Amino acid sequence: MTDVAVEVQGAVKAFGQGGAALRALDGVSVAIRKGEFFTLLGPSGCGKTTLLRLIAGFETPTEGRILLDGQDITDLPPNRRPVNTVFQSYALFPHLTVAQNVAFGLEMLGRPRAEVAARTERMIALVRLEALAGRRIAQMSGGQQQRVALARALAPQPKVLLLDEPLSALDLKLRKEMQIELKRLQHETGITFVFVTHDQEEALTMSDRIAVMAAGGIRQIGAPREIYTRPADRFVAGFIGESNFLPATIEGGRATLAAGVTVEVEDAGPRAGAVTLAVRPEQVRVVPADEPGALAASVRDLVYFGTDTNCHLTLPDGTEVVARIQSRPSGEPGLAPGDRVGLRLAPGAARILAD
Repeated sequence: MTDVAVEVQGAVKAFGQGGAALRALDGVSVAIRKGEFFTLLGPSGCGKTTLLRLIAGFETPTEGRILLDGQDITDLPPNRRPVNTVFQSYALFPHLTVAQNVAFGLEMLGRPRAEVAARTERMIALVRLEALAGRRIAQMSGGQQQRVALARALAPQPKVLLLDEPLSALDLKLRKEMQIELKRLQHETGITFVFVTHDQEEALTMSDRIAVMAAGGIRQIGAPREIYTRPADRFVAGFIGESNFLPATIEGGRATLAAGVTVEVEDAGPRAGAVTLAVRPEQVRVVPADEPGALAASVRDLVYFGTDTNCHLTLPDGTEVVARIQSRPSGEPGLAPGDRVGLRLAPGAARILAD
């Protein structure tokens, strides 16, 4: 028995005809495993929501197939697919109570009254809204409404739950709380979650695996740690978190920066010539300017983030580098614009990027 819940094979989605057609998806293939929290991550217009809509059945691919549990569902209408969708707008009935909203889908499926009641109670408990079961949706906060939408979508026990940026309307603190709740719900139900977002932190926090998308295609699929520490190309390195891009020359398994400083790289292999190295800001250490072997730099700006301060620096050749340093208890970084400093890269921090 296959462990793949959803498989997309060569999906193309074109809007319009002829030379003016817009290819929102361009030959996308991906296999989503059963019981995993899988995230489609990318900027606006990359095709992530279009891919979600193909899985849901709201759009039909121009080319390619959609399989669920190995069965071709490409031409199956949405109401006949064992999937449910939580939309960004929640799409709840404001005049109905929490319990009535959760029960609605089960009633439309013709489930027995006793099953509807029991399942509704179970779902409301799962999202921790027992005390609000009789409250109308119009009287609830955004976070509470989001929980109701999740309970309603989970009630019919779909094989796959599709989530189209459901946290984007929430404030920052509530969004972080709901990230934890979503992961808890996915773990407790064991249902495959396919989550769409443009928020890198959301993706890294909740996902078992992430598909990074751009321009209608998938650039990299992997676990959050793999995506962050081993980006496949410059787009992924720049989109997931922050990265410094340093021009260098490879020879003999070592990389020499434009300033003449040599750094070791793990994935040099037999290659030689000009490359671009990616280094995360937290892997850049600021040291005294006269420290032997350090890379010379000058402080251009300091940006305070509370726990951390981003130190924006300029190398002698004009290359800009960001170093993330832990903020002091006083809040003062101990540096000022114009200061001359040295930089060191953590061992193994520099990675060669594909073109």
